[in-house]
Amino acid sequence: MKFVVLNLLCVFSIAASAQEVPTPTPESTRPPRVYPVALPNYDEETATRLQIFLDNSDFGPGKIDGKMGEFFRKALISYKHAQAMPKTGAVDQWMLDQVPVTYTTYAIREEDLKQVGDVPGSRAEQAKLKWSPYTSLLEFVAERFHSAGTYIQKLNPGKNWEHLQPGETLKVPNVLPFEVEKFTEGKVPENPAFASRKIFVDTQEHLLEVFDHDQLVCVVPITPGSKTLPAPVGTWKILGSTVWPWFRYDEGMLNYGVRTENYYNLPPGPNNLVGILWMGLNKPGIGIHGTNNPETIGRAASHGCIRLANWDAARVKDLVSVGNTVIIF
Repeated sequence: MKFVVLNLLCVFSIAASAQEVPTPTPESTRPPRVYPVALPNYDEETATRLQIFLDNSDFGPGKIDGKMGEFFRKALISYKHAQAMPKTGAVDQWMLDQVPVTYTTYAIREEDLKQVGDVPGSRAEQAKLKWSPYTSLLEFVAERFHSAGTYIQKLNPGKNWEHLQPGETLKVPNVLPFEVEKFTEGKVPENPAFASRKIFVDTQEHLLEVFDHDQLVCVVPITPGSKTLPAPVGTWKILGSTVWPWFRYDEGMLNYGVRTENYYNLPPGPNNLVGILWMGLNKPGIGIHGTNNPETIGRAASHGCIRLANWDAARVKDLVSVGNTVIIF
């Protein structure tokens, strides 16, 4: 099987290409900030229904957990802004009506067990693997239903998570599932229908926004670099996009931006450090990618790149195209 191997800066570098000088990002090109709005106190099931509605509408609220957190609020207000609705914290009944059933069930399948395995702690041992699997069925189910692992556990009290068997049924949020088994390794082709779309990366609000001309079509939470290695402000382009990339783990590149020969090629999989997707920009070493730890999105730092939950990376991949402009501000 042929894989694309990526080298690390943010977390890795892409194939050598001419680095463009970023175009300044004037205030007039940035989308308006519309998020500071108070929310009513919704109960857990209502909050879950709203999280599902927003997620299914491509306005990612972060991990589904039945709580009204920061990204729940930003997703709700962003959705209202996109629909030209009053930007208040109130929820119209028709939104809830789109999710008439808050929870559904999921039966563990025999093939699900193949998605789970051991991932060694050392990079040297990880490099010996052919695949970076989930480390537990709880991790598999939580990511499949865009949820916090603790929320899945709360919905299923008394389950023995270390010994789940095929046929066991779990209660899960009724969200469109992230079906990891349907993704295949390879480059993502250009999509001419989306050639004019733009991606805005708001490093202050920790959001990635996709615009089709002036229409906001998608918002998802991100981790945009760190104080020591911030995401590069400016205007860039997507050079290429790869599903299930290999990962060239090079601490010299990671910590100092210097490529060394002391590295490990880590195999693809949901527990690869860049998850399901690498979308490289024309800034060597910088890209938009997935993660092996969705609980950290919007909170823990990355090394210069734009990190998304795998389910959000999968959705963004289908809403943009190679060649699109990416404005980081």
